[in-house]
Amino acid sequence: MTINTFMSDEAVLQGIGRSLARRRVELELTQAALAEQAGIAKRTVERIETGLSTQTANLIRIFRVLGLIENLAALIPETGPRPLDLLKLKGKQRQRASAKKSPKSSGEPWTWGEDT
Repeated sequence: MTINTFMSDEAVLQGIGRSLARRRVELELTQAALAEQAGIAKRTVERIETGLSTQTANLIRIFRVLGLIENLAALIPETGPRPLDLLKLKGKQRQRASAKKSPKSSGEPWTWGEDT
């Protein structure tokens, strides 16, 4: 399954659902057996496989039963601080993100420059 930024959320969910259904069939599990092992309703498995939205916990349970739980780590790669950030932080760990700073205005409204 290939996912790209141009796909709608619905298309991504449908692709994930199809992939999970293929994996389930590959493991020779019925939807009912998968649901039972995951501790969720069969209707939830049906919904996920058709590309409908679900709770993250349900998806994690399905990934665990299908032997895909380790693959979740690849969704969000580990990142470390950039070298310049290490120097700036002096060994401390960053706790929060800051908002982008906007340029300071001189108090006058912006014009094209042709108006002067």
